[in-house]
Amino acid sequence: MHIPILPLNALRAFEASARHLSLSRAAAELHVTPSALSHQIKSLEDILGRKLFTRKVRAIELTAAGKLLYPGLQTGFTHIREAVAGLQPQGDSRILVISTPPGFTAKWLAPRLYRFATMYPDIDARVSSSMANADFTSDGVDVAIRNLPANHVATKELAAEKLIEIALLPVCSPKLMATHGPLDAAALLGRLPLIHDETFADRLEIPGWCEWLDMEGIGNVDLGRGLRFNSADHALDAAVQGAGILLAHNVLAYDDLQTGRLVQPFGLTLPTGRAYHLVYPRGAGETAKLAAFRQWFRQEVVAMLDHLVTPTAGALAAGR
Repeated sequence: MHIPILPLNALRAFEASARHLSLSRAAAELHVTPSALSHQIKSLEDILGRKLFTRKVRAIELTAAGKLLYPGLQTGFTHIREAVAGLQPQGDSRILVISTPPGFTAKWLAPRLYRFATMYPDIDARVSSSMANADFTSDGVDVAIRNLPANHVATKELAAEKLIEIALLPVCSPKLMATHGPLDAAALLGRLPLIHDETFADRLEIPGWCEWLDMEGIGNVDLGRGLRFNSADHALDAAVQGAGILLAHNVLAYDDLQTGRLVQPFGLTLPTGRAYHLVYPRGAGETAKLAAFRQWFRQEVVAMLDHLVTPTAGALAAGR
């Protein structure tokens, strides 16, 4: 059987899209437009005579043919990256590169990282803020902090330590509450602007305002109105300034709640089934710089947990 020579760019486009299950994230990783990425995948599908993805409204899924093709390509590109990395000089043992989502960097890690620098002055901590999957082989990343399913299973290559469960809670500025006075949730949400954090808008399994309102038994709230942000820290900053009510991550809103810049107007908190994990290559966790960071990170989490807003009993009983 004659196997055609396949264009490398199209194969890279397919592999990245299959890994992220998102055309926009794959395009960002490869530094191309989503339109150009779609064109490359279409050309590969035309050559193979098979559809590789099923396109949905806000997501993509691998077809049976795509599922057959992806593992081999993933392994092949991993071997290529490892071969190239083998030619590079070994990294400085004093430099620790930490990859985190932008919102987590701004609202949780950055305000605390000076304590790590004080405890370990010989380690040069460098933060790379990104939503893309960290490539520990080619990007020089030592450890990543990622929002993953709470039941995420580590792989043979990567360790994953679950550290902080993520829940969603409504928050707003105390000035906003003082202005509008004590109202029940239905009345307040019907009157005040909503703020939408759309950081994970392309992941349908992550709950949001719709699920929170269903659990609270509130209807007739127009979810089409309000401000929308694709960065969690920007959404939180808008809430602090009194722009409306935000359904925020408990971890990211923690400092603003502790200082009184934000308040929680309603008690119901919604579990997400997700958690922040430390992710790093297996075997790397015992290096001095990474072992120090893991220990420090756990200490910071423990110090926060006693005051962290967690899902209410009713929300857990509902199984959501």
